Amino acid sequence: MSNQMPRRAADGVGSVMAREAAGLARTRRHFFQECGVGVGKIALAGLLAEATQAAWAGAELPAAAGAMAVRPPHFPGTAKAVIQLFMAGAPSQLDMFDYKPALAKMEGKPIPPEVIGGQRYAFIRPDAGVLGPRFAFAKHGQSGAELSEVLPHLAKVVDKIAIVKSCRTDQFNHAPAQIFMNCGFAQPGRPSMGSWVTYGLGSESRDLPAFVVMSTGGGISGGAANWSSGFLPSLYTGTRFRNAGPPILNVDSPQGADRQLAGDTLELVSELNSRRLSLDGDPEIATRIASYEMAHRLQVSAPELMNLADESTETLALYGCTPEEASFARACLIARRLVERGVRFVTIYHEGWDGHSNVEGNVKNNCGKTDQASAALVADLAQRGMLDETLVVWGGEFGRTPMVEASAVLGRSQGRDHHPNAFTMWLAGGGIKGGVTYGETDDLGFHVTRDEVHVHDLQATILHCLGLDHERLTFRFQGRDFRLTDVHGRVVTGILS
Repeated sequence: MSNQMPRRAADGVGSVMAREAAGLARTRRHFFQECGVGVGKIALAGLLAEATQAAWAGAELPAAAGAMAVRPPHFPGTAKAVIQLFMAGAPSQLDMFDYKPALAKMEGKPIPPEVIGGQRYAFIRPDAGVLGPRFAFAKHGQSGAELSEVLPHLAKVVDKIAIVKSCRTDQFNHAPAQIFMNCGFAQPGRPSMGSWVTYGLGSESRDLPAFVVMSTGGGISGGAANWSSGFLPSLYTGTRFRNAGPPILNVDSPQGADRQLAGDTLELVSELNSRRLSLDGDPEIATRIASYEMAHRLQVSAPELMNLADESTETLALYGCTPEEASFARACLIARRLVERGVRFVTIYHEGWDGHSNVEGNVKNNCGKTDQASAALVADLAQRGMLDETLVVWGGEFGRTPMVEASAVLGRSQGRDHHPNAFTMWLAGGGIKGGVTYGETDDLGFHVTRDEVHVHDLQATILHCLGLDHERLTFRFQGRDFRLTDVHGRVVTGILS
């Protein structure tokens, strides 16, 4: 033993000098000797990498071709796809869904201090005066659900939806609240709900992305963090589509490059990337391969998807859209077409609900743009036999205050501030019981008094409809298992059929 170790050391040093003199490459043995890291640390890093890869449903890291393959749910689900209608900026539930006659009686008077407690606000003082409902309400359908006059189209399908009046969030500013609603955590870096769903179930579409995002307004406060895959492989990140024209720019081959050349190029690049994937096992290489292949297929599938010429005039009239003009209505119709083609998760952001001033005009304007199409989506899915397997979720990141916002400095009057304590969302299809109004708030619409639904509860329920147990859908990252609902959440059984 004493003779071997010096000899090996001498052999190593001697061979290094000899190879340097000869201009030859060093072996892996020399790397381990000289890198300063140590074989033990390298082995530990390898074990940690293997543990991370094993989190992929207990299997080996999938190749690009299989990363989006359909995977079985934890149990039979009632929904196969989700269309999320995200009303960014936070609609005023008090002027649309949660009628409070007491607010009209108290208009201009401050809410009692004991009601407010330690509640914080973004722009108003806690002792601001009450602002009553801006619109008339009436009961509709066999369920007798109460809706504002600015929702005449939703009133026609009210027996197909479940209205949840008792939602609550932990956040009271737009960006963290939007990220929290989508990712279960207020800071960027966690996977979004669409990413979790496609990671858990895969996709039934080969020619379109599994998770598609569209927007029909200005900037989204939470930005791309709302549809990020976070620490999941970026293959599961949402793909942003434009609302008109080609959904993704620069997908078409350049002039002079025919499909044969494009196909040959893709085949070569894919082969090179696949070799690297087999060597490194890096999931981002699988993402790269899948992205190239998807871009190639989108050259055919995208124009067909966006061409509404095959939609009947009755369908276009139902949604209230034209074949070419970008709008929320057109996005809803495209969402239906996406789900028909096997897309797993679609989110449409409609920005502009931040009614700090003239909340009456804000609600009326936005309902004029979204009410008909939202209701049409439910009705269209139902008449096509798709509603039972498609879950539609409508809502924003939080609600609005029962108190008025007015500021001469900011030029605001007759508005409502951010309110995380109580707001309304509605769901339809995919295992949701229609004609249900769930939860209650107090007489002033300030606090939830019955059947509170926290954001994590809502997320747990959406996953449940898809056949996913929110406590079992996990991914190991930085030494622990993460999930969409963090360490909270319960399924809201009261709205399930």
